[in-house]
Amino acid sequence: MVSDDPVAVARDLLNAMRARGQRLVLAESCTGGLLTGCLTEVAGSSAVVERAFVTYSNRAKAEVLGVPQALLDAHGAVCAEVAEAMAAGALARADAHVSIAITGIAGPGGGSAAKPVGLVFIAAARTGTVPTVERHVFPGDRTAVRGASVAAALDLIGRVAAGD
Repeated sequence: MVSDDPVAVARDLLNAMRARGQRLVLAESCTGGLLTGCLTEVAGSSAVVERAFVTYSNRAKAEVLGVPQALLDAHGAVCAEVAEAMAAGALARADAHVSIAITGIAGPGGGSAAKPVGLVFIAAARTGTVPTVERHVFPGDRTAVRGASVAAALDLIGRVAAGD
């Protein structure tokens, strides 16, 4: 799905998932609901979007999604393991077929040499599968990082939902 218009991408994605009878659950951290907002901008999105969790804090990730506290303590919130646990936890807590999770450092602060601003992990899973996790380092300011995260998440949802 290549487009400069994320809402158009979301519309195509939702139509494809609706045609397959799939429902989607979202778990967002650094995007703070931006992906959910993009998807629900599309009329009729409720036929696919089952629910969304914005788990900005580590405590919310643990309490709401069941991300193990030991995992958060060992690796921090921004890592592949936490993204995978967020996707699995969201899927386990919803009547959905596909999940997506985003965790990262949107900036401008919070980065380090090991975890720079723009580092984002996105995980998606279908029921009965191990989540697929992608690591990205997006350039730009906070708005650019969050927007690029949404675009990458829409792409990953489409691939995982289709079984690619």
